[in-house]
Amino acid sequence: MRLEQGRTIAGISRVSSVNEQALGHFTSQSPWDSEGMIGAIEAEISRRAELQSGSMILLDESGEEREGKKTVGAARQYIGRAGKVDMGQMGVFVALVKGSFWTWLDGELYVPERWFSADYAEQRQQAGLPAERRFETKLELGLRLVKRVRAQEVPFEAVACDTFYGRDGWFRATLAADNFEYMAEVPVSQRVYLSEPTIGLPTNKKGPKAEHICVLSPHADRVDKVCRQADLSWQTLTIRATDRGHLTADFAARRVWTVWADANEQLHIRQEWLVIRRDPSGRHSYALSNAPEDTPLAVLAQRKCQRSFVEQTNREAKSDFGWDEIQTTKYRAWQHHLALTILAAWFIAETKLDWAIAFARDPALLTQYEVEVLPTLSVANVRTLLRSSLPLPQLSTEEAGALVVKHLVNRTRSRKSRLNKPPAT
Repeated sequence: MRLEQGRTIAGISRVSSVNEQALGHFTSQSPWDSEGMIGAIEAEISRRAELQSGSMILLDESGEEREGKKTVGAARQYIGRAGKVDMGQMGVFVALVKGSFWTWLDGELYVPERWFSADYAEQRQQAGLPAERRFETKLELGLRLVKRVRAQEVPFEAVACDTFYGRDGWFRATLAADNFEYMAEVPVSQRVYLSEPTIGLPTNKKGPKAEHICVLSPHADRVDKVCRQADLSWQTLTIRATDRGHLTADFAARRVWTVWADANEQLHIRQEWLVIRRDPSGRHSYALSNAPEDTPLAVLAQRKCQRSFVEQTNREAKSDFGWDEIQTTKYRAWQHHLALTILAAWFIAETKLDWAIAFARDPALLTQYEVEVLPTLSVANVRTLLRSSLPLPQLSTEEAGALVVKHLVNRTRSRKSRLNKPPAT
């Protein structure tokens, strides 16, 4: 966290005076228990009084471009950060959010299905992928993560997810069956029913008898059409204070029905909340929720706005903790790096919580600055304090010279290794 960039094994070794080979072994080979570390962190989180109510779990995926087919889980896939399909590595993550507080909780590496084919047997072995690991979709990984977090007794009221997860009816139904409340974003193309649909075999007056059950009535509407219904009641709500003022928007919600098909292509009907947000710019966004029917609109609106923290949690994990700078190929290294990143995130979060208790802010400052809310510590603030209390050592002339020589030697060895390889046929 004290480094601005170059947070690789070599970079950390250089500034921490830890042998690079030893640090590499610690990351990629040492059998320390990354899952145990994550469990210990979640146990600490579950004991914090400030987080016992009002928290939400954010489920999201995040990918990074990775060169080299030997990197565990690497494949050509869509990388959101790059905005294109490229060779990369993808993970599914969960974070805990309450107000301006957040911390990463857990994650799983997404391993594409091709990695479990016979052609990838050698790569699986070289990357250290456990023999018992089986292919799981991102949806299945997400479900496994939220169940694991609940098993650790981390307190939260609902699960929020983006349209990739929210548009899947099976995923939402499975969350509901496992007693999770959710606020799932859905795309504008999501179709819902304003009255309970009827399903059955259609009666064909001509041609062969129908064999597949379908929705007989009524027709489904896209969610953007629903938001133009005359009977929809809108309320302007201020959700929270922000650095730029307040998050204020128009919200509406109504009960709708959705239909989804299981693995056996059997249709199922569910009633859910459709929650609509209309920003001052005129932009609309939509979410489906299984919250109880008597849930106030203010609660639905507040939960819908929590998902915006997903981008912030992933961005800060990369920019401040160096998550995206990992340069290892092993499965164990990925798990270790995840555990250390979660540890860094919790260090920041716990510092912010403790700071608020130890240094209560003077209410008179609200009047002095003519504001309604005073800001809390940011990640950047904590990093600044950390660099002040634990300053990074400066290279001496001799150390700088030795570092340059080492770099030149490594380049020479790399060139020799490439020259010794037989030409590709």
